[in-house]
Amino acid sequence: AGLFLGKILLVLLWPFQWIFDRFYRWTVRVYPPVIRWALKHRWQTVAIATALFGLSYLAYLNLGTELIPEMSQGEFIVDVTLPVGTPIQETDAVIQKMVKMGQGDPRVLRMYAVAGSVTQTGVSSSEERENLGQILVKLKPGILKEKENRVMEDLRRKWDNLPGVATKFSRPSYFSFKTPVEVEVKGYNLGLLDDLSKTVAEQMREVPGLVDVHSSMEGGNPEIQIQFNRQRVAQMGTDIQTIANLIRNEIQGDVATQLNRRDRKVDIRVRSEKKDRQTVEALKQLVVNPGSAVPVPLFSVAKISVERGPSEIRRVDQERVAIVSANVEGRDLGSAVSAVRRILSRIEVPPEMSIAIAGQNAEMAVSFASMRFAIFLAIFLVYLVMASQFESLLHPFVIMFTIPFGLIGVFFTLWIFGQTISVVSLIGMIMLAGIVVNNAIVLVDYINHLRRVEKLPKFEAIVQAGQVRLRPILMTATTTVLGLLPMSLGLGEGSEVRSPMAITVIGGLIMATILTLVFIPTIYSLFEKSE
Repeated sequence: AGLFLGKILLVLLWPFQWIFDRFYRWTVRVYPPVIRWALKHRWQTVAIATALFGLSYLAYLNLGTELIPEMSQGEFIVDVTLPVGTPIQETDAVIQKMVKMGQGDPRVLRMYAVAGSVTQTGVSSSEERENLGQILVKLKPGILKEKENRVMEDLRRKWDNLPGVATKFSRPSYFSFKTPVEVEVKGYNLGLLDDLSKTVAEQMREVPGLVDVHSSMEGGNPEIQIQFNRQRVAQMGTDIQTIANLIRNEIQGDVATQLNRRDRKVDIRVRSEKKDRQTVEALKQLVVNPGSAVPVPLFSVAKISVERGPSEIRRVDQERVAIVSANVEGRDLGSAVSAVRRILSRIEVPPEMSIAIAGQNAEMAVSFASMRFAIFLAIFLVYLVMASQFESLLHPFVIMFTIPFGLIGVFFTLWIFGQTISVVSLIGMIMLAGIVVNNAIVLVDYINHLRRVEKLPKFEAIVQAGQVRLRPILMTATTTVLGLLPMSLGLGEGSEVRSPMAITVIGGLIMATILTLVFIPTIYSLFEKSE
């Protein structure tokens, strides 16, 4: 049985073995002339590697940045906002109409809707208002991210035709509680805060790639504001608190007593008749000095007006703040934030106000800083281990050249496959720091062995070590690349998070292998002066 299984495996793996053997034979013929030319033209070799690094830096400048690649989960959330004052019944009717329009899409499996509240993505808190609603769209299995984006765009286009309906699309978030782009407008004056946040929102709507722009100051509820004339109130011999309590009792009512009904008590609330508290005009005629000889209506001691108050007052670091949020579509987070910074620089901000960019951009800055520290720490630890094993500071330093020049492959590969610099790709770079030096360690160690034990000259020791270590170096690099290849193909759910890390390691390892065979021997010959 074991022999039969071995034959089956041999047949299945024969194509890969044939390809590797053909490639290896070609490399064996080409490598000796290449390494001899590189050792005879060392500075030209260094110049070629430096030029490649410069080209890869241009590719790096064209790479976008984001916190975590957005992951397709086969579902997304739509927050629905109707005009302020819309009754809950009308909100529910509009949402049901939107659900019927959406269920006609063959890619949609089912839709869930709720009217009157919006649950914040990733957290348990919710906002309750009659003009708000939320729809959860569940797609059919097998819908990839590109098709999911098209579904969102098609639904957005359908629902935009509904009058007075504003929608905001988002995916369930497992890595961040914040919207991709958030602008914090800080200030104490609510009027200025509202005006400035509206200006910021209008400017952000003009930025390509920003969708679902929303300000937390939008959608305030209408309210009746009463501004008392303190002098007139004092002339009446009363105070504002007394009048305010009277108004509250007349409108909201006061629990005078309780009615005992078997095992429970029922509140008996006393307040004005409905006709005396239903309109603003009726409120103006409310008597503020009951029991007095001359009745005084409310309008004679106060100014009564209908205004729109803020839907909520948020605070960050004990300061009032308005949040202008937006989703990013069709571009990376880094370029979107740069565009937002440019438009914010053109907005005149009053002295008592301030504007700052927060959201995932702030999280991305913190994460990138910690990732950079981790990369430098990994490089230092790798160098420390090699220095202790080689009992030399020079040879580990030569080997470490594979790490920065290995970034050539990383940047080119990410650019070719349309990936971005994210926390996931930076984790791949940290892994790469420990992987790419392995082959260089084997090569340099064997060069030292040939020079120390076999007493070969430096030039011949380098050439012979390269030829002897060629096959194991190619085998280790090939097996690692093939092992990561399925992950890099982006198969299955959640592949958007796994794929960039595999692509980073594969690109860096391929370039590092070439550097190990050609560039590292050249650097070794430059730094090692003894023959």
